[in-house]
Amino acid sequence: MEYTGFSRDDFDRFRANDRSGPIHMLNLVKLRDVAVYPDGRKATGAEAYAAYGTGSQPVLERLGGRVVWRGDMEQMLIGPQDEIWDLCFIAEYPGPHVFADMIKDAQYREAMVHRQAAVQDSRLIRMAPLPSGANFGS
Repeated sequence: MEYTGFSRDDFDRFRANDRSGPIHMLNLVKLRDVAVYPDGRKATGAEAYAAYGTGSQPVLERLGGRVVWRGDMEQMLIGPQDEIWDLCFIAEYPGPHVFADMIKDAQYREAMVHRQAAVQDSRLIRMAPLPSGANFGS
């Protein structure tokens, strides 16, 4: 099964978890070779996702969000060997309400057309940032 968006129920549960403080959203993205636009325009998945980034970045910044980590996947050591992610990054938002505000923003919704055209599969995982510990378990 491929995932490219969230359901209304998932979003309602996201909003119900309204703890204060920042949230981190882990993004794992697999791009299509060829983007699929409803209007038939032509682009690669990478080109379409770049257009999404260009259109969504000003909204992210305006709302106080930022990308705090990016990395290139090199190897799946533990996990399904067929899960290869083209993009891996963590976006930080000042609070869950900011992510919800971004989703509703008109400029962001325009950019989402490119994301939907570009993405074959994805994972979006909400996380509470914690201070770095002395070891893996703390």
